[in-house]
Amino acid sequence: MSSTIEKALQRQREAQKKKAELEAQQAASASSESPAVSEEEVISATQPAAKSKPAPSGKSSTLEPFELDIQRLEENGHISINGVRKQINEEYREIKRKLINNAFGKLSSTLKNSNIIMVTSGRPSEGKTFTACNLAMSIAAEQDKTVLLVDADVLKPNVLNTLGLQRREGLMEYLTGEVDDISDVLYPTNLDKLKIIPAGRSHHLTTELLASEKMAETVNEFANRYPDRIVIFDTPPLIGITETAILANLAGQAVVVVEEGKSKLNDVRHAVERLNPDMAIGFVVNKSVNNDPEGTGYYGYYYAERENP
Repeated sequence: MSSTIEKALQRQREAQKKKAELEAQQAASASSESPAVSEEEVISATQPAAKSKPAPSGKSSTLEPFELDIQRLEENGHISINGVRKQINEEYREIKRKLINNAFGKLSSTLKNSNIIMVTSGRPSEGKTFTACNLAMSIAAEQDKTVLLVDADVLKPNVLNTLGLQRREGLMEYLTGEVDDISDVLYPTNLDKLKIIPAGRSHHLTTELLASEKMAETVNEFANRYPDRIVIFDTPPLIGITETAILANLAGQAVVVVEEGKSKLNDVRHAVERLNPDMAIGFVVNKSVNNDPEGTGYYGYYYAERENP
């Protein structure tokens, strides 16, 4: 009987020992329930956090678009872009076709910056800005061309006034370094294919700024960056203005606006002499009397390329 009791006690001791071992294991398991930490996490916890990478330097334009009042422009005698068939539309189609052919056709290989067109006149008030704005809007109607209108008449800027727009920073602020990039003054418009660079405020060093390497590099970028773009510069009159002769060395084509009954032949001849002889030079006769019996318009426009000797 004693042996039976001893065997029972032995089994009880063994059971208690197993119970103690099981409790010890459970306690150890409970203390290790927190997530394991990887070697990488340990390293990152002991080192300073890496700086986030900077955003790409390229930026999308946030400039507020110019809103052209199309109806107002039509009422003031400008071309129609609403599908209305007007004589002035047909006249500008003829003018722009020659300019586009010069810019991208066979002649383009013989012209430097063939898609850069300056619009000027011999004397003030002959209609050059009106012509430049109409040309820009007419070219903007092309299916495969875009147009940039630059007010380079920094002495008496008139593009924004002609189009009924408020003044903003422009070309002069870029050339003086007040704005960092030309894109900061290149404004979109409500015409999808037309952009505008205003003249900006006047400056006492306009001649030097327009003659600067920065201006030349900017024009070359205009000429070569976008293969489908026409750039129209509204420039000061040619006679007595140094700035215009400087710009003439950057453009491949010139449109000289003359007013019928006002412009003198001697002035026209003198104006052409101030242009680069390697340019394609044409003439637009402005404010010609319209003899159309239907009275469809007042202005007449004619483009004739100068015959080079």
